[in-house]
Amino acid sequence: GATVTAETLVSSLKRLKPRLYSVANSPLVGGNEVHFTVETLRYTKNDRATKGVASTWLCDRLEDGARVSMYCVPGGHFRLPTEDGVPVIMIGPGTGLAPFRAFLQHRQAQGDMGKNWLFFGHQHEATDFLYGDEIRGWQAAGVLNELSLAWSRDQDEKVYVQHRLVERGGEVWAWLRDGAHVYVCGDKDSMAPQVREAFTAIMQEHGGLDAAQAEAFLVEMQASNRYCEDVY
Repeated sequence: GATVTAETLVSSLKRLKPRLYSVANSPLVGGNEVHFTVETLRYTKNDRATKGVASTWLCDRLEDGARVSMYCVPGGHFRLPTEDGVPVIMIGPGTGLAPFRAFLQHRQAQGDMGKNWLFFGHQHEATDFLYGDEIRGWQAAGVLNELSLAWSRDQDEKVYVQHRLVERGGEVWAWLRDGAHVYVCGDKDSMAPQVREAFTAIMQEHGGLDAAQAEAFLVEMQASNRYCEDVY
């Protein structure tokens, strides 16, 4: 068979796509530091161990103090309200929590009196409660007014953040009536659409809207930057 040189093989490969990570700290906290929330991707399929290219490179192959090339991508409308005192609902399972750590740091540093409600989920509370001590600290300090947790593998029935939304639907609707801004970060294929469905269900059950009105309400929230998604 034909032989291929290493140079020819490498030149035929596609360039790796950049990995975009949400910044997990406020510029008001940490000085010149920039924090990211990265979980290593590791799984076995067809008896072959697979590792996430970027996550395991960062975790396993970089030494402390190493320099890493990076660039900034503007977050668009995914930012806290400019006015003080606006209620904020944050839904971020897994590493989708990252921007909400930054949001809570920022609101605390600014002394913003707006109410904050965080919906966070992962597999196991004992091992997967990212930034758990910080989150409990914000609760104790009164920065985080409501915390709804969903541990999908800690019981027989899988529980996700969208289930917690529906369970607290009456209160969620009251926050929306009070002008709350909603932020959703994480998986775009399953979580984000199901969270959207949970909100339209809440609008119908607790707001008395029909399906078309609920969808129109959500579209209007998106148009006015009251419902923002950072999904991937």
